[in-house]
Amino acid sequence: METDINISEFVGKTFVSINVRDEFIDFLTDKKEKYQMYHEQDCCETVYVDDICGNIVDLLESPILKAEERTSNDNRKEGQEYYEDSFMWTFYEIATIKGSVTIKWYGESNGYYSEEVSIAKLT
Repeated sequence: METDINISEFVGKTFVSINVRDEFIDFLTDKKEKYQMYHEQDCCETVYVDDICGNIVDLLESPILKAEERTSNDNRKEGQEYYEDSFMWTFYEIATIKGSVTIKWYGESNGYYSEEVSIAKLT
């Protein structure tokens, strides 16, 4: 079972493990809480982790001090042909005392399907 949450709920959590894939990122806390950042793929759209700026290891073994989401519809990816009508960047900035990491997701669709990223607490 899963419950959707806001990224701000990461503040105060201490992650002991982070597993990054193209389509999802799993987070495990010191209290054995499991979270997943993902996009449920559907027809006529693609959403994936495009880049991670910073060292993901900085988010381990230290309480999260900042966790914010930003989105943008500016600037398509350079050097790529586009057949889709809609696109969106989603940026998640997560920080501890050791450093800050920005996880950048990119999504595109025909405009009918969602390009949003979800965060779920898994139970």
